Amino acid sequence: MPRRLHVLPGQPHPLGARPLRDGTNFSVHSQRAQRVELLLYDAVDAAQPARVIRLDDPAHRTWHYWHVFVPGVRPGQLYAWRAHGAFEPARGRCFDAGKVLLDPYGRAVETPPDWSRAAARTPGANDAQAAKSVVCDDHDYDWQGDQPLRRPFAQTVIYELHVRGFTRHASSGVAAPRAGTYAGLVEKIPYLRALGVTAVELMPVFQFDPQDAPPGLVNYWGYAPVSFFAPHAGYASRPGALAARHEFRDMVRALHRAGLEVILDVVYNHTAEGDERGPTYGLRGLDDGTYYLRDADGRYANYSGCGNTLAANHAVVRRLVLDSLRYWVRVMHVDGFRFDLAAILARDEFGQPLANPPLLWDIESDPVLAGTKLIAEAWDAAGLYQVGRFVGQHWKEWNGRFRDDVRAFVRGDAGVVPALADRLLGSPDLYGARPREPAQSINFVTSHDGFTLDDLVSYDRKHNEANGEGNRDGSDDNRSWNCGAEGPSDDPGVLALRTRQVKNLLAITVLSLGTPMLAMGDEMRRSQRGNNNAYCQDNETSWLDWTLLQRHAEIHRFVQGLVRIRNLRESVQRDHRLTLAELMQRVRVQLHGVHLGAPDTGHESRSLAVTAYSLSGDLLMHFALNAWWEPLDFDLPALPADAPGGWLRIIDSARPSPQDLVDPAEAEGAIGARHRVEPRSVVVLFAPLR
Repeated sequence: MPRRLHVLPGQPHPLGARPLRDGTNFSVHSQRAQRVELLLYDAVDAAQPARVIRLDDPAHRTWHYWHVFVPGVRPGQLYAWRAHGAFEPARGRCFDAGKVLLDPYGRAVETPPDWSRAAARTPGANDAQAAKSVVCDDHDYDWQGDQPLRRPFAQTVIYELHVRGFTRHASSGVAAPRAGTYAGLVEKIPYLRALGVTAVELMPVFQFDPQDAPPGLVNYWGYAPVSFFAPHAGYASRPGALAARHEFRDMVRALHRAGLEVILDVVYNHTAEGDERGPTYGLRGLDDGTYYLRDADGRYANYSGCGNTLAANHAVVRRLVLDSLRYWVRVMHVDGFRFDLAAILARDEFGQPLANPPLLWDIESDPVLAGTKLIAEAWDAAGLYQVGRFVGQHWKEWNGRFRDDVRAFVRGDAGVVPALADRLLGSPDLYGARPREPAQSINFVTSHDGFTLDDLVSYDRKHNEANGEGNRDGSDDNRSWNCGAEGPSDDPGVLALRTRQVKNLLAITVLSLGTPMLAMGDEMRRSQRGNNNAYCQDNETSWLDWTLLQRHAEIHRFVQGLVRIRNLRESVQRDHRLTLAELMQRVRVQLHGVHLGAPDTGHESRSLAVTAYSLSGDLLMHFALNAWWEPLDFDLPALPADAPGGWLRIIDSARPSPQDLVDPAEAEGAIGARHRVEPRSVVVLFAPLR
């Protein structure tokens, strides 16, 4: 039988488990529970707790906070909660006295070998099959002077990657047990530095439920959180939740030493508990009515597309999210966050968009987060689209309009040129009306969600049959083009065109005004064989095949060169703190078509040219883009007398490597008054001025 233990009332603050000199203070919020019990376990797969501590009201309850101080409990102790009360889902009461519940503030999560989503979904006890929280000491790590880097956005190039998928493939050169782990990523830091990126954006690393997937598959992406504080233990090379905490911090410290920032893709819009058919892991069993939104009929509101939606602007949930963010900055030293489906965080208790969402303004104004990168995916799964009008001044945005318009232009769609001009110039139509910096727009054409870059030029339609959902999942609006053959091809013409299109997309992404983001493996043409929603493919479909690096060395070299050329811009070299409007005025941007000063914005146009000066006025740059299927001759601006070298061709995506991209010191000069731009290609010219 579980042993009873002499305890003290404890304190309601701080929430979670806080180890002190003589024991540990535990505190949890539950407004609707009638009784709460703290469970202490000797083993993660124990069939029952070693000790059960009943929190008696009022000695262990202050308002809606249940708390207790347990002498002798030290870091490493496994624990969980149990909450008693009514089962009235429509009234926010989903209590099941048999369910083992994770601490919402738990710093680490230990999972038993037979962790069972099914057992958490059915009534009754599930001790042996339930995940447990672990008491942790936030000061148990020697950072050796490390701090977040706080690099300006203007100097940032983001590389989105999946911790497991980055080094899990046998070709990665990372040996077991480090392959597919935080430690494995550390081994690839020299590769990331040589590529030229300055920040890694890690797909979800909060502890998540890998069983939240179709039968026979696993949740690979990780957008199924069960904790907002614990690093995912499955990404550690050593067993145990505490080892995962240490290894995560080792990774952050190593990345910082190499000058690379760490941005976390965070999920505060829903949890793995899903809808009424889902498991009870923690929040549902503790206080469903506080943590989740429900509709007028009492069902879970589903603005996330994942079954439930957190009540982000409830005071208790706001505190949870803010405390989580502060923890990852203060204790885990991360540099920033990309907020998944961030528009959900702007919804009120009825699901309606708020003009001034409390949570988003709390994050915007929090002094702990003042130097932290905040990036919003400014839409949600229910149609709320806030790109260009997300709240505040601190936030940057994933620019979905950039992705869609650039894909459409490069594919050769009609009617896209006016939008393309805005995307190249930092999207002034979206951000120019407010005092935004040019880096406001996170520019990308691919991410984890959708086609890879290679698939974007290799498939006309998605091929998601392996996901087990009848190819119904994933977006049908991909704006892709297979260049004449669906999927793999050995046709030299098709292959050459695909290579050119890949270079066009990369050049526009990296060189446009804004903050560029590349997806893992695009620099070596990783393919998912047409699967544009590989969230459940923890296999070679999703893992990075490092043999592609040699096979597509031409593209890898091209990306490295693009980053070097981008870094030549003074707006990148120094943080000028200019707004987008001020920068546009300083660099004297001019738009052209094939004729100077006459941009063709007609429906059938597929060409655009842009001329701009450097901030100091010592470099003139000219960009010519031809998405037409025939060559076009572009007029070139006349050069002043202080440009004796004439125009230098820096980039021409139609030319074979290495002539496709050259350093300015090695570029060909003396290009005449007109320049031919080959079909479906991008040309960049420089003219140094004395």
